[in-house]
Amino acid sequence: MVMGLKLVMWNVLLLEMVFLSSWVFCGTASVSYDHKAIIVNGQRRILISGSIHYPRSTPEMWPDLIQKAKDGGLDVIQTYVFWNGHEPQPGKYYFEERYDLVKFMKLVKQAGLYVHLRIGPYACAEWNFGGFPVWLKYVPGISFRTNNGPFKAAMQKFTTKIVNMMKAERLYETQGGPIILSQIENEYGPMEYELGAPGKAYSEWAAHMAVNQGTGVPWVMCKQDDAPDPIINACNGFYCDYFSPNKDYKPKMWTEAWTGWFTEFGGPVPYRPAEDLAFSVARFIQKGGSFINYYMYHGGTNFARTAGGPFIATSYDYDAPLDEYGLLREPKWGHLKDLHRAIKLCEPALVSGDPSVTPLGNYQEAHVFKSKSGACAAFLANYNEHSFAKVAFGNMHYNLPPWSISVLPDCKHTVYNTARVGAQSAQMKMTPVVYKVGFDWKSYNEETTSYGDNTFTMVGLLEQINTTRDQTDYLWYMTDVKINPDEGFLKGGKWPFLTVLSAGHALHVFVNGQLSGSVYGSLENPKLTFSKAANLRAGVNKISLLSIAVGLPNVGPHFETWNAGVLGPVSLSGLDEGRRDLSWQKWSYKIGLEGEALSLHSLSGSSSVEWVEGSFVAQKQPLTWYKSTFNAPAGNEPLALDMASMGKGQVWINGKSIGRYWPGYKASGTCGSCNYAGWFTEKKCLSNCGEASQRWYHVPRPWLNPSGNLLVVFEELGGNPYGISLVKRGISSVCADIFEWQPTLMNWQMQASGKVNKPLRPKAHLSCAPGQKISSIKFASFGTPEGACGSFREGSCHAHNSYDAFEKYCIGQQSCSVTVAPELFGGDPCPNVMKKLSVEAICS
Repeated sequence: MVMGLKLVMWNVLLLEMVFLSSWVFCGTASVSYDHKAIIVNGQRRILISGSIHYPRSTPEMWPDLIQKAKDGGLDVIQTYVFWNGHEPQPGKYYFEERYDLVKFMKLVKQAGLYVHLRIGPYACAEWNFGGFPVWLKYVPGISFRTNNGPFKAAMQKFTTKIVNMMKAERLYETQGGPIILSQIENEYGPMEYELGAPGKAYSEWAAHMAVNQGTGVPWVMCKQDDAPDPIINACNGFYCDYFSPNKDYKPKMWTEAWTGWFTEFGGPVPYRPAEDLAFSVARFIQKGGSFINYYMYHGGTNFARTAGGPFIATSYDYDAPLDEYGLLREPKWGHLKDLHRAIKLCEPALVSGDPSVTPLGNYQEAHVFKSKSGACAAFLANYNEHSFAKVAFGNMHYNLPPWSISVLPDCKHTVYNTARVGAQSAQMKMTPVVYKVGFDWKSYNEETTSYGDNTFTMVGLLEQINTTRDQTDYLWYMTDVKINPDEGFLKGGKWPFLTVLSAGHALHVFVNGQLSGSVYGSLENPKLTFSKAANLRAGVNKISLLSIAVGLPNVGPHFETWNAGVLGPVSLSGLDEGRRDLSWQKWSYKIGLEGEALSLHSLSGSSSVEWVEGSFVAQKQPLTWYKSTFNAPAGNEPLALDMASMGKGQVWINGKSIGRYWPGYKASGTCGSCNYAGWFTEKKCLSNCGEASQRWYHVPRPWLNPSGNLLVVFEELGGNPYGISLVKRGISSVCADIFEWQPTLMNWQMQASGKVNKPLRPKAHLSCAPGQKISSIKFASFGTPEGACGSFREGSCHAHNSYDAFEKYCIGQQSCSVTVAPELFGGDPCPNVMKKLSVEAICS
C-alpha cells in the first residue's frame, strides 16, 4: 500500500513536471528559460533591455527612439500597457495616436528588437492612478489589487483584451512577432506583505490567470519573491547583484535598473552618474545576471494630466540615456553602449555556467566564466569607494579605479572599465527662437464669484475625486458668510482668520473675488492648511475655494480610497461670537473652470469669448487665460516652452495638452558635487536647488502646423506671459575626458588578434549634432586636468601645446578624432605620472 501510494505520488509529480516543462521548454515554442538565461529560438541570450513608454512620446518619435536604443546596444524594448489610456470608459477602447500599441510593437519588430510587454495592468510608473481608469474605483464592491471578485474580473477582462489583440496581430515570438516576455501585476511583493492572506491568494490567482492566457512566452513578476511557478520573479532597484530567483531553474532578471529618478514639483532634479550605473550593471552580470532592463531608457513626457503621484512633474526625463526630447544623453548613452559591447563579447562564456569567484584583495575579487568550448571571460571588481587597487590576475597585473569593474572578454585583456568613460560628454543648451514680433497675447479672466448654471448646492464639504471623477484638476467650493455690521473688527479690530484644512493638493482662496492666498502640499505631505486674515465686510461675503488636484495617487495599499479636496474643517475665528464653523453650512460646487467648459484651449472653443488685447492684457493676475499664435520654427531640433515667468497652470498647443507647469514651486533640497563612487540613492546627486523644479516643457514638433499654431495658457497664480518663449534644444559643446592608457574595444581586438603586443593609445572622439560643426576649442589639456565637461581647468601638469591638434583636425568639422599621445601635444609634460586628456569643443 505504501509502495502503491508512493508510485501514485511519483506519477502525479512527474505529470506536474511534464506540464511545467511543456510550458517552459516546449519543443514548438521559441521562447523558454533555464537557470542561466532566457532562451530564444534555442539560444541562451544575455539580453539588454530599455523602457520606452509609448504614450510618453509621439508616434513620430518612436522610430528614432527605437533606433537609438538599438544603436546603444539594446536587444529588447520594455513598456507598460496603460489601462486608463486604452479604456477611458468601461468597454470603450482607444488605441490611436500616442496609444497605438500595435504600431509601437510593429516598429520595434521592424528594428529587429524584442519586446517585454508589461501588461500589469497595474503600472505605478508615476502615472495617474497607477494606470487604472478612474471609473474602476466606482465598480460596486471593488477593492484594488487584492482577492476581490469585481477587481479580478475587470483585470482579467483587460488582460485578455490585450493578449488577444497581440495574438491577432501575431506579435508574440511564437507567432513570429517581437514579444518574448510578458509581465503580470507590478511590484506586488510589498503589497502582499501588508495585506497578508488576501494578497497571497490574489498573487497566485494573477499568476495562474496570466499563464492560462496561452501566450507561448514566459511571464514575469517583479519584486515578487514568492512568484508562483512557472512565473519568473525579478528584481527592481539601483542595484540587484544580491538578488536570486526563487527557483534554481529560473534566470536572474533585473526588470528595472533605475537610470536616475523622477522629478517632483517642489523637489530638486535627481541624476545618476554614468560610472555608477555601469558599475551596477557589470556587478549584476558578474553575479550571473542575464537580463537587464534600464528604467528608463527614454523617460519622455507626462503630457496632459497623465502624471500621478501626486506632485510628479510633467517631465519624466529620469536622467535616462535618451533625454526627454529623444536626444542622446552623453556620456551615459555612449558609456553604456561600450559596456553592452563588452558584455556581448563575453556572452559565450556567460551563458555557459556559473562563475568562479576568487578574492584579489580586501575589497577586490575576480568573477571568471568558462565554457566547455574554451571561451573565458573575467570581471575584476574593486569595491573600495576611495582607493585604486593594483591586483594580480592570471600572470598579469591590473589597475582598478575605485568603485569599478573591468571586463576581460578573453580573461587577459581589459576592454572596458566602468569608471573609465571613453564616450564623449555633451553640454546641452536651450536657444530661444527669434521672431520679429514676440507672442501677441490676449487674455480672459476666469470668474471667481459667479455661481452660474452649472453649479449644485449641498450641505457640508464634498471629497474632490468622487465629485469630479478626475475629469478636471479643479473643483470650486463656494459659500456665503454673513457679517453683522456691529462686529468688532469692523470698528478697527483685527481681521478674523479664515482657516481651511484640505486633503490636498493645492488651494487658492478668494474672498469677495480677490485672491486672499494660496497654499500647496508636497509629494511627501499632500495635506495642507490655509490660515490667514480675511478681508471681510459687513453683509454677505462670498468665500470661494478653488481646490486643485496635481495627479491622483499611484501607489500604496488601497490608494483608490485616498482623498483629495477640502474636507475641513473650514472656520472663521476672531469674530465676536468666537469661532464660526463653516463646514456644515450650505456650499455650492462647480466642477472645473468656466474656460474648460468653453474649451478655450481648443481651436474651436478659443473664439467663444471676448479676449482682451493690447495694453489691457492681464499680467500677474490669478485665474487668467492667455492665448497667442505662432509659426513653427525652421529646422528639426526639439522644441520646448520656457515657462519661467509663470506660476502654475496648464498649457495647450493646437488643442493638445502639453501638461501641467509649475515653475513657481522652487526646488528645496541640498545640491552639490557628486562623486560617482559609493552607494547611490535618489537623494545623492541633485540639481536645480533653489530654482524651478521644471522650467522647460516639451513641445512635440509633430503637433505643430507650419503657421498659425494656437498656444493657450491657463495661469492660476499670476504670471507674466510676455516672458514665455519657444526654445530649441541642442548641443552647446562636446567633451572628451580620457586617460592615456584607457582600455578600448579596438585595443582589445588588436591585442586578441595578435596584431600588436602592447596596448594602443586611445582616441578622443568629438562629434556635434548633424548640421553643426566644431567652431572653436574652449578647453584642452593633456596632463592632470581637473573638473568636468563645462567646467574643466588645468591641473599641476599641463602640456602647453594641448590645443594644437584639436585646432588642426577638428575646427570646421562635424566630428573628429585625436589620439591621446604626448607627441601630439608637444611631448610628455610630466613623465611617470598617469595623465589624461580633457577637451571641450564648441558646436555651432
